[in-house]
Formats: sequence, C-alpha cells, structure tokens
Amino acid sequence: MALKKSEKRTEDRAAELFSEKAKSSNTKEKKILTTFSIEPSFKDSLESQFGEMGLGWASGLRFALKYFQKNFKFNTEDDNE
Repeated sequence: MALKKSEKRTEDRAAELFSEKAKSSNTKEKKILTTFSIEPSFKDSLESQFGEMGLGWASGLRFALKYFQKNFKFNTEDDNE
C-alpha cells in the first residue's frame, strides 16, 4: 500500500523553514567589506604561515585579528582619564 504525500503539509513545512531562515538571517551582524593593499612578498609569507594551519591568507588575517582582540583588550576609559 502506497502512502500519498500531502501537498498542504509539504507547503506548510517549506513556508516554516523559509520563515525560520529569514528570522535567523536578521539576527546576524552585517559584515563590512574592507579593502587594503599588501605587498606580494608579505602575502606569500601569510599564505605559507596560515597554510600550515589549514587557512587561507585572508581567513588567517581574520583569525589573527580576532585572536589579538580577544587577548589584548584595551580599556579606553582609563586612557581618557
């Protein structure tokens, strides 16, 4: 005996998934596109260094910046006094 797929149920589920995805995308922080120049030799050095970690040079830079921010938090309130 074959079971029939309910079209209504499939459409409701698709709409539910679409609305969940829309809600989750609204909560994410928007990214800022940043452009800067680096020397080719420096890029080669970054590629080899971060390549050992399994990262590309751009993702390695993002990793390094996040690591720096996490480990070297500066308290700007103390600087203003």
